[in-house]
Amino acid sequence: MGKKQIDLDQEDGVERPTLASKGDIARILHETNTHVGGMTGFDAEFKDIVDYIIKITHRIWEEKAIGDIYRYYLHNAIIHTNSGDIYGREQVVVSTIQSLAAFPDRRLYGDDVIWMRQDDETYFSSHRITHEGSNLGHTIYGDPTGRKVRYRAIADCIMRENRIVEEWLVRDELLLITQLGLDPHLLARQFAEMESLGANRSGALGEVNRLRGQLPPRDIEPSDPAENLEAWLHNLFHEIWNWRMLNRVDAYFDERILAESASGRSLHGWGDYKAYILSLLAPLPDLAIQVQHCCVMADGENTFRAATRWEMQGTHTGPGIYGKPTGKRINVFGISHHLIQNGKIVREWTLFDEFAVLKQLYAPG
Repeated sequence: MGKKQIDLDQEDGVERPTLASKGDIARILHETNTHVGGMTGFDAEFKDIVDYIIKITHRIWEEKAIGDIYRYYLHNAIIHTNSGDIYGREQVVVSTIQSLAAFPDRRLYGDDVIWMRQDDETYFSSHRITHEGSNLGHTIYGDPTGRKVRYRAIADCIMRENRIVEEWLVRDELLLITQLGLDPHLLARQFAEMESLGANRSGALGEVNRLRGQLPPRDIEPSDPAENLEAWLHNLFHEIWNWRMLNRVDAYFDERILAESASGRSLHGWGDYKAYILSLLAPLPDLAIQVQHCCVMADGENTFRAATRWEMQGTHTGPGIYGKPTGKRINVFGISHHLIQNGKIVREWTLFDEFAVLKQLYAPG
């Protein structure tokens, strides 16, 4: 989706509301459908996909209308997580009940919804959420701690005919565990051992897909953010992460960049951002990132919001934040939201499940 797609979106006469433009959640929840034609296959009450996502999230999680999952998820929906796939909406119901029992006062604050219409009946959204609640019930990690937690999640969803049919969910699980006052390394070792039971380990691993034998990574095609933002974002990940051209941070990011990443990281400016990249490359020297999906929205003059889902692979052969090298391969997906103004990224929100990384490093064998 480049400049051509953005121009089409702006010229088709369809309103492109942002979450911020809708104001307080009370207004979202009580507004009526004034959008002529609505969305094909969706209930008439939903005026756009932002309206749909915010309303059903609030109903299921805060009003505790858990049964609405049967209405808004396909019977064989697949939820992809870094700890394994959840198959079928009945498992979504079970997971929701357990989460609400653990945090009965849970609040899910919708921070942003970046979306696109893929065809007349299919929509994509990337929903960034801040979870907040008190641990008053049991979790998979143990007994109630009474502690209050706040952490971020991002969910990429594909929706068709009023239902979510596929979802990619990333939560800041490591930050949640540390806020509960628990030892993430001890838990990662325990969960890795449990999850290894019955696992099929017959497959051999190949090399990480970054280099081309003795040759460098694939060539970088020139891109201009004013012409094709999606290609520009693809190049950002490939040039900085796969080519290790950290000096290009200065070209892609505003010098006052504010970025938030996994496990509560907060980055301010080019120096912090480059140090963050190095902190991941040092323990995972062959680390490679492949972009899986990118969605770009126009949000005013020379301003865009983008959601990019990517996969990260690497082998733990170096010293660093993950402790003594284990030689283990890690493979996780993550999602990044960017606010782009005048051809530079001014804000970034990135999530990947660092607890899933630890579990893979502690896996037996």
